[in-house]
Amino acid sequence: MGERNFKKEKYMKRINTIVGAVAFAIAGASFANDQWYLGATAGHYDLDSERAIFDDHKSATLGFQIGKYIAEDVAIELGYGVNAGHDDFNVTSLNALMWLGDDSSSWRPYLLGGFNQYDFDDASNLVLGHDDKSEQLLLGLGLGKQLEGAMEVRADIRGMADLDGVNAQDYGFQISLNKLFGKKAAPAPAPVAAPVAPAPVAEPEPAAAPEVRTITVRLNVEFEFNKDTVLAIYGDQLDAIAAAMKAHEDIDLVLEGHTDSRGSDDYNMSLSDRRAKAVKAKLVSDYGIPAERVSAMGYGETQPAASNETEEGRARNRRVVGEMSFSEVYSF
Repeated sequence: MGERNFKKEKYMKRINTIVGAVAFAIAGASFANDQWYLGATAGHYDLDSERAIFDDHKSATLGFQIGKYIAEDVAIELGYGVNAGHDDFNVTSLNALMWLGDDSSSWRPYLLGGFNQYDFDDASNLVLGHDDKSEQLLLGLGLGKQLEGAMEVRADIRGMADLDGVNAQDYGFQISLNKLFGKKAAPAPAPVAAPVAPAPVAEPEPAAAPEVRTITVRLNVEFEFNKDTVLAIYGDQLDAIAAAMKAHEDIDLVLEGHTDSRGSDDYNMSLSDRRAKAVKAKLVSDYGIPAERVSAMGYGETQPAASNETEEGRARNRRVVGEMSFSEVYSF
């Protein structure tokens, strides 16, 4: 019986030392941060079979906790819970809590570290060969979220290792709902760097004089023998000439139609005119170029581009040509 009282006194001195150290830390930090909290807890403890007479001891607890922030993301808290439905087990905890991650996120992880003390009131649940009180080192990991109305919800898992000679490993789960009071201290302002004298600014070099370039866009549409149909393969040329006319509305286009030497002069003059007007109609209907900006004129066979003695030369002569030139300013 004397040995049991000696152990109890030793454990109580250890707890008193820890409580005193934490109280000193809270008091010393009270001027650094004004926020504290008070909350309700619900937990579940699964005690190691080495701890109790029974092979298994599980306990659901209800309790409360009070905490104080000693830094922006670090708090010290004291908690107490009693067995829900029975009066054979209660637990006192003294922990440090550290939030991880960015406080702008919805859910934040946190770490727990500290001490537990179990109190077994029912003799049937006494630790084998030991007192009715038992101390543990506690480590935990959880998630928490800030709610409206200065409320906070937390949930964590906890592992406990016995400190008073019992080779026991206990586990627990706890949910907390806390009400926050006061305000966290604002973060220390970032140090302001001493002003630095501006470096001398070199005078900019004078800009080069702009260069004026003359751009010429040419159109050369060839036709099949005795036909005035514009073939689809000349779509790229028509695209280019139409784009240039839209960009430079002050420039008009002159289309010149031609034929090879086969056929009469009168017929070839009429055919070359139809060919020039067919290209004009394409620009007006397909590209929206105003008709008054395009003139079409036939020259028959009078202006060959190649010899009419060969089939290749005659093919080059069956054509409609046109070009437009304009100036572009380039700066460097």
